[in-house]
Amino acid sequence: MAHKKAGGSSRNGRDSQSKRLGVKVYGGERVNAGQILVRQRGTVVHPGANVGVGRDHTLFARAAGQVQYAVKGEDSKKTVSIVAERSPA
Repeated sequence: MAHKKAGGSSRNGRDSQSKRLGVKVYGGERVNAGQILVRQRGTVVHPGANVGVGRDHTLFARAAGQVQYAVKGEDSKKTVSIVAERSPA
């Protein structure tokens, strides 16, 4: 008697959702306070002036202004800062 093996289901098809990490705002761009600058795992980019760090190492603007990326220190750490706008007086 001829037999045909049962067509089993594929063993693939499982994957986690993408986390959409990376730089969200680039150097020279203007941001508002609270805007997300970088989403990351660990501190790949370190916070500078007017930049805060969230629980998941997300960097966000603490003040409105212009974004500025730089490499600082002996160990060449990447940093992001916000050059705050002057409030009209």
